Amino acid sequence: MAARALQLWQENEQRWNLKLFFPTGVLWMAGKDDSYERAAMPLMKEARVSFEKLSAAECAKRWPQIEFEDVSWSIYEPDAGYLVARRGCEAVFNAFLKEGGEYRQAEATPGPIAANRMEGISLAPREILNADSYVFACGPWLGKVFPFLRPIITPTRQEVFFFGTAAGDLRFTEARLPVWIDNGKHVFYGIPGNQWRGFKIADDTRGNVIDPSTMERQTSAEGLAAARAYLRRRFPALADAPLVESRVCQYENSTDQNFILDHHPETKNVWVVGGGSGHGFKHGPALGEIVSDAVLGLKAPPKELGLGRLRECTC
Repeated sequence: MAARALQLWQENEQRWNLKLFFPTGVLWMAGKDDSYERAAMPLMKEARVSFEKLSAAECAKRWPQIEFEDVSWSIYEPDAGYLVARRGCEAVFNAFLKEGGEYRQAEATPGPIAANRMEGISLAPREILNADSYVFACGPWLGKVFPFLRPIITPTRQEVFFFGTAAGDLRFTEARLPVWIDNGKHVFYGIPGNQWRGFKIADDTRGNVIDPSTMERQTSAEGLAAARAYLRRRFPALADAPLVESRVCQYENSTDQNFILDHHPETKNVWVVGGGSGHGFKHGPALGEIVSDAVLGLKAPPKELGLGRLRECTC
């Protein structure tokens, strides 16, 4: 799915004449438990994704600005990179409008279900939206819209930090460093450069459970301290780098961290889509194809995306 999504992002870049994907390469650092990386390599070969398996010594020679202590080995994807999310969302929105779509910003409430069908959606104030089928892709709000999903969709608080690098020091920009994720003792990831916003670093460990409607977006002193401690260990030259920006995001975690695409269990004209779990955005175009095929009745979605496997997990 990731390979297909990248292909679609690049095709859309050409269609919209807009830069969305930046091919910096991606480095996956394996820790003592390297089962994830080992399982990934056969799948990458099957999908014809280019990659190199590098020892820690080879990595240190190629990227001396990184301290590879306690890294067992790494996977390097030369053709991978990062997407600019805000620009990408705006591009999709504008393309939707250009093709005749209508955008409404309103509070929506699922309508009553009768005879295995939902009878409209209520839009405040006192308006009913009727359609043949309804798709709810509500991100971290999915469990609030449909309470039956609360046991299998958990929204969590995730803190992101951007650090400034020394003037003229290009070692920590995308010109010299790939996007990276460290799957060792502490699962951090980062994007160097990132549209000149600074050296991005974030802890991928699932944070505190939150209400996405009321969560404060102020980062914590504990989160900043953890990010700085990680920088000192893995990127020692950035130990004293100043914080230039921070933000709080949220993940919508499914029980097994995989996507959800299925009918509402009480009606066949309602689809629920979610479970982004921190990686949903980049897969969006490929998942969108699967959603479109399912809703239009062209092709049944993979069973691996169904709600049944998650109900089994929570039993």
